[in-house]
Amino acid sequence: MYRVLDILTGEEVAQCRQIAASTPFVDGRITNPHNIAKQNEQLHDASAYQQSSDLLGAALARSPEFAEFAFPVSLAPPLITRYKPGMKYGAHADAAFIQLPGATIRSDLSCTIFLNDPADYDGGELHIRLGDGDLKFKLQPGEAIVYPSDSLHQVMPVTKGERLVAITFIQSRIADPFRRNLLYELNEVAALEGLKMEHDNFSRLQLIQQNLLRYWSDMP
Repeated sequence: MYRVLDILTGEEVAQCRQIAASTPFVDGRITNPHNIAKQNEQLHDASAYQQSSDLLGAALARSPEFAEFAFPVSLAPPLITRYKPGMKYGAHADAAFIQLPGATIRSDLSCTIFLNDPADYDGGELHIRLGDGDLKFKLQPGEAIVYPSDSLHQVMPVTKGERLVAITFIQSRIADPFRRNLLYELNEVAALEGLKMEHDNFSRLQLIQQNLLRYWSDMP
């Protein structure tokens, strides 16, 4: 249902933090003024946004673990956001469709990339409700969590320090989460055990993998 991934190098984390430290932020509700749950700030300068989103997008694109779990076909440009004391993001569902310049993507998966040390701030946990699960995440800098966009989630209030993260949304080739998770698990088994199998049986397993991907994908 979710995966924690090591996405950024230490140098890339430092670059993102430098961009954040030298660039103005604005009220996060500038992009959604009617969202009363949202209390944060986001990067505003177009050049800094382009630089940081290119860096973060490239880091996700090169990650085999991200590709294997998300089956990504489109990615919203990652946006750096910050939370100062008293800020939070109340329980909410992400929009089903994200409008981008020249395109619209379906948000199948959401992703938060953590950019500063959890010891730098109190509170600020990402709280996700998955079925009966009640999960909280406060990850190391450079780590990301990818989770279903259709889950109810929130950012707990920051009581001290500053929380710095980047967020993005992913359209998957496999829209159905049950099918996506099933194919991910099948691919994991094939990767871990395939070379130990008889060649004919491994070929049959590969045929199942490719046929499920072929029939379940809504785009190449």
